Amino acid sequence: MSAATAPTAPAASPGSPLTHGQVLQVLGGLMLGLFLAALDQTIVASAIRTIGDDLHGLSAQAWVTTAYLITATISTPLYGKLSDIYGRKKFFLAAIAIFVVGSAASSFAMSMYQLAAFRAFQGLGAGGLFSLALAIIGDIVPPRERARYQGYFLAVFGTSSVLGPVIGGFFAGADTILGITGWRWVFLVNVPIGIVALIVVAKVLHIDQEKREHRIDWWGALFLCVALVPLLIVAEQGRAWGWDSGRAIGCYAVGVLGLLLFVVAERAMKEDALIPLRFFRNRTFGLTAIGGFLVGVGMFGGLAVLPLYLQIVRGATPTESGLQLLPLTAGLMIGSIISGQLISRTGRYKVFPILGSVLAATGFALLHTIGAATPFWRTGAFMAVLGLGIGLILQPITLAVQNAMSPREIGVATSSATFFRQMGATAGTAVFLSLLFSTVGANIASALRTAGPGLQQALANPAVANDPANKPIIAVLRGGLNSSALNDTSFLNHVDAVLAAPFKVGFSTSMDMIFLIAAGVLAAGLVIFLFLPELPLRTQSGLSARAEEDRAEAARKDAAEDAPKNAAEATTQATAESQG
Repeated sequence: MSAATAPTAPAASPGSPLTHGQVLQVLGGLMLGLFLAALDQTIVASAIRTIGDDLHGLSAQAWVTTAYLITATISTPLYGKLSDIYGRKKFFLAAIAIFVVGSAASSFAMSMYQLAAFRAFQGLGAGGLFSLALAIIGDIVPPRERARYQGYFLAVFGTSSVLGPVIGGFFAGADTILGITGWRWVFLVNVPIGIVALIVVAKVLHIDQEKREHRIDWWGALFLCVALVPLLIVAEQGRAWGWDSGRAIGCYAVGVLGLLLFVVAERAMKEDALIPLRFFRNRTFGLTAIGGFLVGVGMFGGLAVLPLYLQIVRGATPTESGLQLLPLTAGLMIGSIISGQLISRTGRYKVFPILGSVLAATGFALLHTIGAATPFWRTGAFMAVLGLGIGLILQPITLAVQNAMSPREIGVATSSATFFRQMGATAGTAVFLSLLFSTVGANIASALRTAGPGLQQALANPAVANDPANKPIIAVLRGGLNSSALNDTSFLNHVDAVLAAPFKVGFSTSMDMIFLIAAGVLAAGLVIFLFLPELPLRTQSGLSARAEEDRAEAARKDAAEDAPKNAAEATTQATAESQG
């Protein structure tokens, strides 16, 4: 059905649950928004090496990723809070529109830093896509029934996980398409999808939600920026500045000051706070916030390195690397299906983040053992274990938070939980990529020292030395390794295998270290999830539960208002009886 003829979903009455048909119509709009965000993550990841090489700044790719994640992270709780007050639809539409404009701007970037700026704007929209979609689902579908609709979301994530790397690889591998550099279509493709999403969401997403009078916590949002931005910048720049340099220490100081001011602002705002501090007294929220942060650090930080391993070390093209990530995708989908179905049947959710953390940590530990010569079947099996673990973690911890918090606060609770996981992802991606490029030079130098006589023989061979394809790597070997020498690694695809081997070994050694650190971080998350309480899952949707709370509150107010009148009538009657 086209967007132009999509039926308009009737608005849900606050006191009654949506029918299955109404839920499906709302899901149609949500899935387009989710597809937009999910596709962007996978399509950019598979093309980032080509983008970095073309813009001569591969070692600066962390800026591109980190800038996007910083703005997406900071805007996430703001979307949740505002949508609780004013309703979800207008902010979901705004998130899609901002995302589309940022995508279009990114396609015109002429440098990695310019691309980072445009991606930062794009992230302002991305912050609302995931969190608001999850909040709307919490509004309309009871936790025990959520698995009934989970297949639709799995279809979105599965499709984007498969199509994203393939499409991204296709665009990255094309010199030009319609006169435009191939990789720029990685961002341009979001524009038509986003326009369709705007039309469909505007037509089908109609959920009544009372406007509530609240102050908006702008100071909290400002101080949150002051806290996070300097810390995330030093996470990316620490290797260049020095972790104990004056600039780094200045960033630490500003970040800590911003965090203290944020806490003060949240205490002053009380119930109107961006992230109400009383949330942390809720054991489920506090533990999922910490556990979600650790999962974000380990999972997203480690996954940022995986496409680079496939392309740089294994020599896969962007399209091939996208297809080679399919075992990870399959594991994730299977884990999500298993957890969703079993939670729906049993009402138990605690076991899944625990088991998922074990499997994800094990998957990264296994990936730590791979090298330049590891057969792909083994790497694929390790990725499948990792994906299975991730699939068991993500949905249950979101479900736990939504179930433990008041139905009135599903938006801010969901976005706050997403915020901590996204903050972990931002920090993990920045730190892990920084560690990768700060250690790879030394590891390549070590591999060159132990390369044996074969390397020197290849350099002395006139046929090798005079081959134009080998000249870039020979220039690097003679000029010395530095960060700028690794800004463009495309020469590794065409050079003599003996000359390329030390570079691939060096990258592989640094990546193995990242995978091991990711395994350790997820193991720490496992410890946190062991203490997660398991509460009975509600059988009401958020809208129904909120309507029931409203009726109970109205009844209490009526009783309070009638109490003086009843007391006066009783006194009058008692006086009359005594006089009689």
